[in-house]
Amino acid sequence: MIQTIAFYLFAIVVIASATLTITARNPVHSVLWLILAFFNAAGLMLLCGAEFIAMLLVIVYVGAVAVLFLFVVMMLDVDFAELRAGFARYMPLGILIALVLVAEIIFAVAAWSAGSVELATRAGPMPAAVPNIQALGALLYTRYLFIFEAAGLVLLVAMIGAIVLTHRARGGTRGQRIAKQNQRRPEDATRNIDQPVGQGVEL
Repeated sequence: MIQTIAFYLFAIVVIASATLTITARNPVHSVLWLILAFFNAAGLMLLCGAEFIAMLLVIVYVGAVAVLFLFVVMMLDVDFAELRAGFARYMPLGILIALVLVAEIIFAVAAWSAGSVELATRAGPMPAAVPNIQALGALLYTRYLFIFEAAGLVLLVAMIGAIVLTHRARGGTRGQRIAKQNQRRPEDATRNIDQPVGQGVEL
């Protein structure tokens, strides 16, 4: 009974917070509603017995991604009124893309259900005594190893691209000369002066 009440509570809060994330006018409020949705989604994962995914939602998405969104929204001077002005202009294109995605999902589910392989064989059920972290690791490093490695390569390319864009040559900037800084003696950088009382400092 209590599991059913907790499920409906988490589900209602997830749906409400996700709706408020989209409809909130203040972008900071949108990020805060998104954080609430992540927390309640983690509660749903705990009810399903997937505690590893629940901890990922809290640690990775709430602790890193959502907080990064919040910092970016608060630090950047973005004119959100101007961004919303073009919403109606791009709405037909957005609806078209959404319909294409829905059609792809329907076709994928239909192809999955119409396959000749049994569902139990496709799903690859694990014994009840095996923890879900161990089962997830076994799937990632055996059946989905190449997909997992491809995702790592995509992240590596993104990281290298960010480093290259950050360290590109710019005009009008002074670079750091570490060897020259290490050769500087303390007596060349500071002066000890017995300053008389009532007189100003000479620079």
